[in-house]
Amino acid sequence: GSVDVLPSGDTEPLNFLVPGVLAVAIMSTSMVSLGIATGFERSYLVLKRLGATPLSKSQLVIAKILSVFVVELLQAVVLLPIGLLLGWNPAGNTWPLTIAAVFLGTASFAGVGLILAGRLRAEINLAAQNGLYLLLLLLGGMIIPRDSLPGFLSSAASVLPSTGLADLLRSTLNGSGPLLQPFIVLAVWGTLAPALAAKRFRWS
Repeated sequence: GSVDVLPSGDTEPLNFLVPGVLAVAIMSTSMVSLGIATGFERSYLVLKRLGATPLSKSQLVIAKILSVFVVELLQAVVLLPIGLLLGWNPAGNTWPLTIAAVFLGTASFAGVGLILAGRLRAEINLAAQNGLYLLLLLLGGMIIPRDSLPGFLSSAASVLPSTGLADLLRSTLNGSGPLLQPFIVLAVWGTLAPALAAKRFRWS
């Protein structure tokens, strides 16, 4: 746990990687997995049948976000103890804020995933979800510190949901780093992305 396999900047490797891995898990599940699955549900006309019921698009988006949020909490229950076994020593004592960060991250990425899934053909959506995932992974400071990026890229990446989630989790779990800015970034994404997904969603 103390070996510098990946660059971690001035942060202890485990203090950098454990919150980063949790952030990656949240993005993978709430954006890629949910987005791709929803895209194929549209393709197979499963959602078209739901569209004939009283279920609204907003209710569908909220239900999907909440269901994924439960999965994310279970992932955290598995991943964080593994970090502890490897020697990670979280200094933060803000578990309510950590849970809030997980929820905002889930809402943000689920919203982005559903924006794509609700408009694109299933095959194009599949490629778009994976391409966006790689972009956010590389620029968001989840695994590689943003300090290693060129200045203009680092500044642009500061408003990405991946950056907001990674920074906020490191702040709440490690007790250090910025708190307000990543919280604002995630709150904006977590509000606007699901709202846009519900507005632009097509049942088929």
